[in-house]
This record gives sequence, structure tokens and C-alpha cells, in this order.
Amino acid sequence: MATATRNKKSPRRRQLEAAINYPIDWLEERSGLVGGLKYFLFRKVPGDTNWFHTLGSATLTAFLVQALTGSILAMYYKPDPQHITNDVTLGWLVRGMHKWGASVFIILMFFHMARVFLFGAYKYPRELNWIIGVMLLAIGMLEGFTGYLLPWDQTAYWATVVGINLNGTAPFLGPFLADFLRGGAEIGNETIARFYALHMLLIPGLIFALIGLHLYLVIRLGVTSPPWSSEAAGSESDGDAPRTNGRSGLTQPAARSGWRRNGGEG
Repeated sequence: MATATRNKKSPRRRQLEAAINYPIDWLEERSGLVGGLKYFLFRKVPGDTNWFHTLGSATLTAFLVQALTGSILAMYYKPDPQHITNDVTLGWLVRGMHKWGASVFIILMFFHMARVFLFGAYKYPRELNWIIGVMLLAIGMLEGFTGYLLPWDQTAYWATVVGINLNGTAPFLGPFLADFLRGGAEIGNETIARFYALHMLLIPGLIFALIGLHLYLVIRLGVTSPPWSSEAAGSESDGDAPRTNGRSGLTQPAARSGWRRNGGEG
């Protein structure tokens, strides 16, 4: 009796819970975002996962830190190597986080891809996610290259000269690519404007889109077990494949051998 009395909610508490849940229920009824977020956060993963599986989340965190610090730096940007460091409050801290965070982001991407490769997580049916990861690595390094010029000091200038000249040696498209990156005959104000636009608008937008697709495929296909597990990627046999009754698509990957393994008649 005492327990029932203690668990009974007061009218004020019920009103408060109803007020909090109303916008959440309104959003869920019209979009399904709340249910999708719950599935993303509380989905089942293999029981033998370990700390190596956190490298992807660490890479995403490093990118979000880069996006945040880069947005702050963009508000005060001038092509002057000392302006943000000396004239902006805590500018030295934000610039240092962005500078060293770029290296951390690239290193974590290599570690994450090495883990995926060594664990065999690039195998069927995750080949597309591996390709997207390779694209993210290449675009991430391009993001670093376009940001290297923005401090506009001697190191940035001559490193960009070397990088553009290397691109210019490529067959067929090399000279056109070099002219496009320079924005003219020589590196100057047009080059800074072009690199700034690429670094702040085009490439980050592409990275965000690919990360979204990457995460969607991770959720759809699940997390792979370590290679020493009996459930490791690529270890399934045709006889052990789950039957899906032909219902494959956005939420359920189709079987490799087609209709028969999807529950059809062959």
C-alpha cells in the first residue's frame, strides 16, 4: 500500500510531463524523427564489440570540432597570419584547436579505415560503405589542402605553390585544374577567395552529405564483429542466411543470391 502511494504521481507532475511530451509527440507523429533517433541510439550491436569500434565515432567527433572551430574562425577571418591569434579574444586557442584538430581528424580517419580493413568490415554487404569511406578520406585531405593557404604566410604560400604545381603535372586535366585552383596566372587574392569558398562551403557540404550516407549504411547493415568472432563479416554461409520473405530495401539488405534467398520460389 505504501509503495503504491509513493509511486502515484501528483497532478502537477502529470501536467508537467504532459507539457514536456506534447511537442515530442507532435514531432514524432508528423516526422518519425524521435523513433528514428531512439533506434539509432539504442540499436543492438554484437556483444563482442570492443574499443576499436569507437574509432568511427572519434573521427566524427573530430570533424564536428573542426566544423565548430572553423565556423568561429570564419567570422573573424582576414588573410593575416597574426590577426586572429593576437586581436581576437581566445583566438589563439580556437586557431590552435583547428590547426591541430585537422591533423587529428586525418590520423583518426586512417586508423578507422585500418580497423575496417583488418576486421574485414569492407566485405559483403558493406562494400559501398567502404567506397564512401575512401571518398571521405580523399575529400578530407583536399579540405586540409584548401585550408593550408588561408593563414597567408610564407609557409602557406609556398606549400600551395608546390601543391598546385603537382596538380598541374597531371595528364589532360592537370593544367586546367591548376588554373582553376589559382584563379588566375599567379597565386593572389583570387586564389584566397577560391580556396576559402572551397574550404568553407563546397567541401564541408560534400563531407556532411557523405557522412550522413555513411551513417545510414552503418545503421542499415549493422556493426561487424571482430575477425576472431564466428559472426565476422564474410563468414556467413548460404545455408545460414536469414530468410527475409522478399522484404528487402531501405531497412533490410537483400540477399546476395537474389530472390530464392529472399523467400521466393526458384
